[in-house]
Amino acid sequence: MNIAKVDLNLLVYLDVLLREGSVTKAANQLSITQPAMSNGLKRLRDLFKDPLLVRTSDGMTPTKRALELQPIIRDVLSRLESSIQPETDFDPLTSDRTFRIMTSDYAESTLLLELVGRLADLAPNITLDLITPSDVTFHDVEQGKVDMAINRFEELPLSFHQKVIWYDTFSCVMSADHPLVEKCNLEGYLGAQHIWVSKTGFGVGVGIDPNEVQKLGWVDAELTKIGKQRAIRVFTRHYHAALQIAKKQKLIATLPSKAARLFKHDPDVVIKEPPFDIPPIALKMAWSALLHHDAGHIWLRRLISDVASEMNAG
Repeated sequence: MNIAKVDLNLLVYLDVLLREGSVTKAANQLSITQPAMSNGLKRLRDLFKDPLLVRTSDGMTPTKRALELQPIIRDVLSRLESSIQPETDFDPLTSDRTFRIMTSDYAESTLLLELVGRLADLAPNITLDLITPSDVTFHDVEQGKVDMAINRFEELPLSFHQKVIWYDTFSCVMSADHPLVEKCNLEGYLGAQHIWVSKTGFGVGVGIDPNEVQKLGWVDAELTKIGKQRAIRVFTRHYHAALQIAKKQKLIATLPSKAARLFKHDPDVVIKEPPFDIPPIALKMAWSALLHHDAGHIWLRRLISDVASEMNAG
């Protein structure tokens, strides 16, 4: 195929169509009429010899070919957008930019706590707008409305850039007068009562069914492998709440070690290793291809990586 004969605007159409999953929404996004977008989709189907989007009970669903094309086209357009934008230097000392970061309170109270201190020295006029996972969708990050997402993700869209910030082990947090302090073995652990805490990914959380063990996450998945189950009395999405409850009540919080160590100097709290193996979890940073080449964004990503490395070394 001679690319000189291809209307490259069609690639922009396809990028937006796949992102929006709707001819009407894509037309509105590009400020063109719906008939013009429908015509563009017809031409795209002719170009790629594939229907690309098929109407199903769930709406317009991309074909296998479309899913293969999506990250390629997003990358090409991102590089093009970056190359035609005027070159600007980023000076953290003078910048008054606001960075919007979606993050759970696990990352917020560990990584972001240290990052804020570093920004005070290096970039005193930069503002961080920290947003909870429930307030953000994949679409918000993909469009660059949110600068980045920092959390634990089971899966991410292929169009996203991502980087592992660190791997974290698990620890058990309990009050200093808890019976398990003297002997934290598996029998005692299973006989105790527990706090469940987790918030991964994006979007609004849903209620927990304690009987659906396979959906409870890392800790309970590992217990299931050895044919065991713990008694969970409190479900929360907030690590600080779990830590406070564990401190005040006879409940055990099994959570990432970096969060547990927030209480390492508290005489009323004891931190123990779990009495069974739990694989480490990965905290990741994810961002849109639209922001990948942005000078300020690059600077912030490097700073976050540096802060994380220093925390790991410490």
